[in-house]
Amino acid sequence: MQLTEVMDQLEAMGSERTRRIYRNHGAAEPIFGVAVGSLKTLVKTIKKDQPLAEQLYATGNGDAMYLAGLIGDPKTVSPAVLDAWAAGAEWYMVSEYAVGALAAESPHGWDRGLAWIESDVPHIASTGWATLGGVVSVRSDDQLDLDALDAQLDRVAAELHDAPNRVRYTMNGFVIGVGCYVASLSVKARAIGEALGTVRVDLGNTACKVPEAPAYIDKVVQAGRLGRKRKKVRC
Repeated sequence: MQLTEVMDQLEAMGSERTRRIYRNHGAAEPIFGVAVGSLKTLVKTIKKDQPLAEQLYATGNGDAMYLAGLIGDPKTVSPAVLDAWAAGAEWYMVSEYAVGALAAESPHGWDRGLAWIESDVPHIASTGWATLGGVVSVRSDDQLDLDALDAQLDRVAAELHDAPNRVRYTMNGFVIGVGCYVASLSVKARAIGEALGTVRVDLGNTACKVPEAPAYIDKVVQAGRLGRKRKKVRC
């Protein structure tokens, strides 16, 4: 599909109701307001198309940028493109759920995640923690640097409550990810979640809540799914 064709379809799929919801979640114009479920119908048609993904991302339209993350090719996307996308994604739905997930599925996810969490720009740092949380969910433990993960858990324990708003959210998500997907670090992750207590994040005019790490990890353990990896991060 060509860029103009996709943009026309996105515009037709948009609704004021969804635009209003996205604005409540921090989206800025331009945005058509396309529901994620509708975006997935386009993904089935387009499949993976990295060149088109880069064109869509460059439009600056929130729906197009989100779709770019869904159709990006983790096998061919470059670190430079991922860096540019992380820098340009100020809306957390794009940065954490599209860019972070694509990065996590790529061979560059670990390195980019570690680089991004060092950023002083909050939306880049939050993308980094989201990426690392995605990496642990899909890579086998023998492909993970367990000592480095252990050190990052300690960092979260020391820094989370003083971190910027969305960084707190994705740090908490990282603890949950390690606790659910890395069996050897699950007990430590849960203990850190317990010690952190309530993680306060301003989620705007939404009904969303910050998940509690201990309860989330316990649920996975009780279901017998501890350490069971996912096939992909993007959904």
